[in-house]
Amino acid sequence: MPYQIKKAAVLGSGVMGSGIAAHLANIGIPVLLLDIVPRELSKEEQAKGLSLEDKAVRNRIASGSVQKLLKQKPAPLTSKKNLQLITPGNLEDDLEQLSEVDWIIEVIVENLDIKKSLYEKIDGVRKPGTIISSNTSGISINAMAEGRSEDFQKHFLGTHFFNPPRYLKLLEVIPANTTAPEVVDFMSEFGEDRLGKGVVIAKDTPNFIANRIGTYGLLVTLREMQNRGYSIGEVDSVTGPLIGRPKSATFRTLDVVGLDTFMHVAKNVYDQTSGEEQKVFEAPSFMEKMIENGWLGAKSGQGFFLKKDKEILELDPETLEYRPAGKLKTPSQEQAKQQKGFASKMKTLVYADDRTGELLWNILSPVMRYSAELNGEIADDIVAIDNAMKWGFGWNYGPFETWDAIGVQKSVEKMKQDGQEIPAFVQRLLDAGHESFYKEQDGDLLFFDGSDYQSVPVNEKVIDLKRYKKKHGVIKSNSGASLIDLGDGIALLEFHSQSNAIGLDILQMINFAVDEVEKNFKGLVIGNQGKNFCVGANLGMILMEAQDDNIFELDFTVKTFQNAMMKIKYSTKPVVAAPFGMSLGGGAEVALPAAHIQASMETYMGLVEAGVGLVPGGGGNKELYIKHLKGLPNGVTVDYQNIANKVFESIAMAKVSTSAEEARENNFLSFVDGISVNSDHLIYDAKQAALALYENGYQAPLREKVPVTGEPGYATLLLGAEGMFLSGYISEYDLKLAKKLAFVIAGGKVPYGTEVDEQYLLDLEREAFLSLVAEPKTQQRMQHMLIKGKPLRN
Repeated sequence: MPYQIKKAAVLGSGVMGSGIAAHLANIGIPVLLLDIVPRELSKEEQAKGLSLEDKAVRNRIASGSVQKLLKQKPAPLTSKKNLQLITPGNLEDDLEQLSEVDWIIEVIVENLDIKKSLYEKIDGVRKPGTIISSNTSGISINAMAEGRSEDFQKHFLGTHFFNPPRYLKLLEVIPANTTAPEVVDFMSEFGEDRLGKGVVIAKDTPNFIANRIGTYGLLVTLREMQNRGYSIGEVDSVTGPLIGRPKSATFRTLDVVGLDTFMHVAKNVYDQTSGEEQKVFEAPSFMEKMIENGWLGAKSGQGFFLKKDKEILELDPETLEYRPAGKLKTPSQEQAKQQKGFASKMKTLVYADDRTGELLWNILSPVMRYSAELNGEIADDIVAIDNAMKWGFGWNYGPFETWDAIGVQKSVEKMKQDGQEIPAFVQRLLDAGHESFYKEQDGDLLFFDGSDYQSVPVNEKVIDLKRYKKKHGVIKSNSGASLIDLGDGIALLEFHSQSNAIGLDILQMINFAVDEVEKNFKGLVIGNQGKNFCVGANLGMILMEAQDDNIFELDFTVKTFQNAMMKIKYSTKPVVAAPFGMSLGGGAEVALPAAHIQASMETYMGLVEAGVGLVPGGGGNKELYIKHLKGLPNGVTVDYQNIANKVFESIAMAKVSTSAEEARENNFLSFVDGISVNSDHLIYDAKQAALALYENGYQAPLREKVPVTGEPGYATLLLGAEGMFLSGYISEYDLKLAKKLAFVIAGGKVPYGTEVDEQYLLDLEREAFLSLVAEPKTQQRMQHMLIKGKPLRN
């Protein structure tokens, strides 16, 4: 039967349950959030004269969790308005409402008997065909399904989200023996396309995939630290970005997860394994003492680390006292930093004859062997294991990809020298004469399945630009960008400068790309797969020219930037911008004039030039103002001053959206622009949008006059800025900056309502930009941003 999820219910409103409910609300699905009924009144309820029978009391736990969503960091909601899609209730009064939903997600306490008792109640009220899933992190899916009706069992499976659900990509889908294959297929597709997740099919084994391997790796690291006398800070200094892992490394990750949560997950595997494997999952005794002391990590204010004033202290596991955090410094770290490419860096590190090499070898090699031993037991193949670790734990490379990077043959020889047993799966690879778990063939990626190489499944919606370029080549490229033929008549302009910052090289490629597309293509996508879409213009280059007093050069550069943006806007073929991550300053200016924006859900967009003492110079002020004008409903009397005020505030305060949805609320995106929940689908979605525009007879916009507020509007904007200065909210130089910005947004010295052309507004922007860039205080701000990475208020 075809399945649809129009409404869902989440049972259990703790951090995880409420986070899942928030994520469902983010994608527009109404959610019923239920929790237990309180057994006693709170002091506040007593003061109000409420009783245990009052609805407000009975729904208190779920209602409180819903309100907490507004305060949590990072924010679970992409927009505060999504809160209205979540309806709180309780598991006694509102259980009947489960008959109205299409998906029931259980997120209650990790206790098999309690879960089975709840399932019995659900089975009595759900309608046939309703999908039921558990977010358990390790209890057997088959055990939970026992004793339920045939229809329940057919539609029951595990859906293990990772915390926080909005941000962590992994969704482990765990079928029971009784789960209908079509339900597994539907939930996998729904998880990827609607929830935006990286879906991995896991087997019903203890802790499934990511937590099984991740917990093993963390405990191996703990043992190595204790046995070899490393400090907590030393371990974290080399188990983070240095080896392609998150900044939180090992112990900061444990502090974020919560020591109590981690110990529960570890015990779950301990209770279901035996022998040497079980010994690894026995947590060190000092961690038991930490739990007794309530040192659980971030949620309790201290754990492995403690922040005291501005100093970060680390725990000494022997004495349970805190001391200044240290770092491991060895020659191999410096050598690795000079290497290009992950493989070169890793070989330098793990084979080094120093304390870094010793530590990394002794924690990575057991995890690689363990992963190989579990291949086939916890997942069908190595691709699922690698993806689970990348999507669930934020690793850049999975265990088998890491093994390839350090060299399988060389590492196995070293393992044998250490007296380690080599997993049969790995020995089969080597005996067959192969050298790696993955290999490329004719531009396609293959993986070793235990006997031969198979193609890594390809999803047409996931376009890997790095591999695509290897297979199909590029039309033209320079140091800053490449033009690629995406097929079906659509070209892609990919930025690949440092931090994707915009310089003359990218501007040259924009001009070339638009010309080429107008001649030979149906449309153009501007996108990339770097860390961020674009952090703005090349600030270092601008500062250098300003300090050398090369205002003529800067004037030329800004004009070139403005002209390129106008070329995007008035292209005869549709240009679709595909921003994601940080899309700031010049990055926003590239997106704003596009015919369509297809943004990733996690797009943080803003015109932030004020933070470095400048105003947008590439047309950002003008385009944001026009976006506000065009965002008004038909028939509404236009208040140009109100629009000018909003645009001024957004730019002067350097506001950055916390999501694409918020960018839409701030008028950086219009309501016809698209949002891709799955970031891996962004380029594909943008390509489809460009094709749709072309097929629907796209025509370039007409060049129109822009009505401005003029001198009266300038005076009003100035009044607000001076009020902030007199109140002490902004500095004297901020006020100077605000005056320049107000003049640009107001449209200069013209009467209110005057219609001016775009070039006039661009000239005002450029003049303001050039006058500010010559100011010593602006140059100080720019330098501070380049060195410190944060704004200076001088």
